[in-house]
Amino acid sequence: MRMIDRVPPPAYFAVSAVFHYLGPAFAVLLFAHVPVPGVAWLRIAGAALVFAIWCRPWRLMSGLDRPQLGVLVALGAVLAAMNTVFYLAIARLPLATVGAIEFLGVIMLAAVGIRGRRNAVALVLAVAGVVALTDVRIVAEPLGIALAFANCALFVLYVVLGHRIAGAGRQGVDRLAAAMLIAAVVAVPVGIGPAAAAFTHPGWLLAGIGVGICSSVIPYVTDQLAMARLPRATFALMLSILPATATVIGMLVLAQLPTPQELTGLALVIAGVAIHQQEENPCSTPGSARRASRSRGSVSA
Repeated sequence: MRMIDRVPPPAYFAVSAVFHYLGPAFAVLLFAHVPVPGVAWLRIAGAALVFAIWCRPWRLMSGLDRPQLGVLVALGAVLAAMNTVFYLAIARLPLATVGAIEFLGVIMLAAVGIRGRRNAVALVLAVAGVVALTDVRIVAEPLGIALAFANCALFVLYVVLGHRIAGAGRQGVDRLAAAMLIAAVVAVPVGIGPAAAAFTHPGWLLAGIGVGICSSVIPYVTDQLAMARLPRATFALMLSILPATATVIGMLVLAQLPTPQELTGLALVIAGVAIHQQEENPCSTPGSARRASRSRGSVSA
């Protein structure tokens, strides 16, 4: 068994959860120098550059049929919109607030596939924790809230489309790389102008690329490795830990100190994820893993 298969899927998800908000926390610090849409584009373009060097995804794209290419184009468009909207939201709201709202959409994905009383209790605890973590400021920041909910919807699409391209080994990562290249092109009209300020400051440019590595390369790759081995409902429920990591990282990097209510929410989310019982995954045995690998040989249409 390869090393990549020895690592349990939740471990990949834990890495994703940390970097999902660590990169944006650093991006907030970059907002003082580069406009928000520019930082978002630097994140996308920086990640696309790393993926291009690492995976050379154009080799994959040349062999795709129209339905397969359509999935990648859709995911690329979602990544471009999601990253931009997310940054516009965290420029107006605390990171923990946006992180909590981001999870609301995937609650539905978790609920659709939930099985058993224990997992139902896990879902209730996770939802209660997110509610406690959410610090909704509709009166003070209506645009920020609207952007956060738009990001929520886009994040659901990312999870759905991400599972459609997930595959054994490097397959999912190569498809993700192709989608990120598409995202960089889609985001050019909105982001290239605001990002121009960074091209005359190498430090800002390197910071933007670093944000892309922390925000997109590491978490999206580990997402793919987890998605390939976890049912979508299980993955969606585990996403409830994202508001908790947003709270912790917002506290450590941005000095956004949590309230007692937010700490209670953090504890509830951790409890929900801890008691969740993963269903038997058909890819968990060597024979079924080979069958799943063959069935995932092409991008789902």
